[in-house]
Amino acid sequence: MDIDVIILFFGLGAFAGLVRTDLRLPTGLYESLSLYLLLALGLKGGVELARFPIGDVMLQAIPVVAMGLLLPLLCYPVLRRVGRLPATDSASIAAHYGSVSVATFAVGIAHLDSLGISYEAYLPVFVVLLEMPAIGVGIWLARRAGVGRTGGGSLAHEVFLNKGILLMGGGLLIGALAGPSGVEPIAPVFVDLFKGLLALFLVEMGFIAASRLKDLRELGLFLLAFGTLMPLAGAAMGALAGTLAGLSPGGVTMVATLGASASYIAVPAAMRMAIPEARHHLSITLSLAITFPFNVLVGIPLYTNFFGH
Repeated sequence: MDIDVIILFFGLGAFAGLVRTDLRLPTGLYESLSLYLLLALGLKGGVELARFPIGDVMLQAIPVVAMGLLLPLLCYPVLRRVGRLPATDSASIAAHYGSVSVATFAVGIAHLDSLGISYEAYLPVFVVLLEMPAIGVGIWLARRAGVGRTGGGSLAHEVFLNKGILLMGGGLLIGALAGPSGVEPIAPVFVDLFKGLLALFLVEMGFIAASRLKDLRELGLFLLAFGTLMPLAGAAMGALAGTLAGLSPGGVTMVATLGASASYIAVPAAMRMAIPEARHHLSITLSLAITFPFNVLVGIPLYTNFFGH
């Protein structure tokens, strides 16, 4: 069976981290690649969004957003009652797993493209919409348990105007307004180079994931199991949401991938402000060292086999 070349780049970065080499991308380059991926995905989705009635897309988004609201509500009691974690940690982790990982989404898109499986190209709309609900639910869960604090304007700014939403949402808007002909002059950068730059980004992601393996001892067996089993539950919910939305098999696969992913950018920043008492390194380690590698190496091929045909 052929292995997606993207996964091999992630493996290279992970190996470099395990053997403790200095193979790390410069910080500025890594951040630039992150911004590039957000904007490129948004542009691609925006161009396709222009071809469809916005009302139809928003109707399809209803079950997808519902998934984003339900996932943290599913996670929280498991973390509290089975894992016996404090309310602060449970709410924070639940928010991470209710939100989405743009990097996981990008890998899923690249995987489907490599297999020639079609999907609704406006799916980045769903990524933008899924950034916010889980943060709100996580904050509500913390308030309900009597922990956390009111973040005021700073928290609202982080939730609604973080760089992920701003760049991907901005890319969607630009792509929709410019249309295929308007985006064509910049397609060599934002379309043709996408997979190559994603490969570079995944080298660094592999390195980061491997470097966090030293923190696994603190997680314990329950959280290790949670980090691998929760993506499967999230993928099942995502597949159901995608099916209810009437998406193609490729689209269902991608919504399943979103349901299986966990945020490591937007949610951590919001949770630090909303629930400062939580042990935020637990959420980051779970997202980056367990769930992200699981989805890249096992999950995405699995979801594709189950839902993509």
